[in-house]
Amino acid sequence: MSTRQLRAKSVLPGFGLSLGFTVFYLSLIVLVPLAALVFRSSELGIAGFLETIRHPRVLASFKVTFLSAFIAALANVMFGVTVAWFLVRGRFPLKRAVDALVDLPFALPTAVSGIALTTLFAPNSTLGLALAKVGIKVAFTSAGITVAMIFIGLPFVIRSVQPALADLSKELEEGALSLGASKFQTLWRVVLPLLTPSILSGFTLAFSRALGEYGSVVFIAGNMPMKTEIASLLIVTKLEQFDYAGATAIAVALLLLSLLSIWTVNLLQARATRYLGN
Repeated sequence: MSTRQLRAKSVLPGFGLSLGFTVFYLSLIVLVPLAALVFRSSELGIAGFLETIRHPRVLASFKVTFLSAFIAALANVMFGVTVAWFLVRGRFPLKRAVDALVDLPFALPTAVSGIALTTLFAPNSTLGLALAKVGIKVAFTSAGITVAMIFIGLPFVIRSVQPALADLSKELEEGALSLGASKFQTLWRVVLPLLTPSILSGFTLAFSRALGEYGSVVFIAGNMPMKTEIASLLIVTKLEQFDYAGATAIAVALLLLSLLSIWTVNLLQARATRYLGN
């Protein structure tokens, strides 16, 4: 095939130049820093790398980070779908104001979010005292980490589900109801399956954001090693101790685990999309 024929098949003018610029930009912004991260961690060697990430404190931080992020993402799916439903289908006063508030965690600096949550759930606060009376402690516990991750991840689920729900035809629901299905059956068997790809997309975004969160978590977590220490905080601790190789080793392990988790969710999302397409 000639060069002229290849150019004729291109939809956009200058596609080759645009593709080259895109690959160069992504390499410069994403691949080069990641390559530098891997290169610095290689100073430890394979044995040193494995020894670093197998340390009980490191493994405990991974467990706290991934478990809290997973629970927060699941909670955000439940809350996010509900909020998106009312924003799309509901009619109530100040609807636009509530819709605008959804994006507030995007605009707030993470440190502000962390200080606000810590103040709200502190043991000496009104809410903290009320929760303590029923045996619930949020601040400076793993529960506080999950709450902070829910706060910063909720908008991702809402904004992922909201457009899909707005495009969903009400005729499908009316048809199911006319055939004798209850409202719950219609929701469970008609609406939610069609929203599955967007729900999984929101879950992935919320989970990814929670894994890398630092500012809003560090204030409310208490940062106790082996208990409430997240991986991001441990990396910062290593850097403060001038253990750059150890910090990059933990960062590389966190990166690989994050990519594996995101790839798994994306695989489920692709299968759900193919299933709906059939």
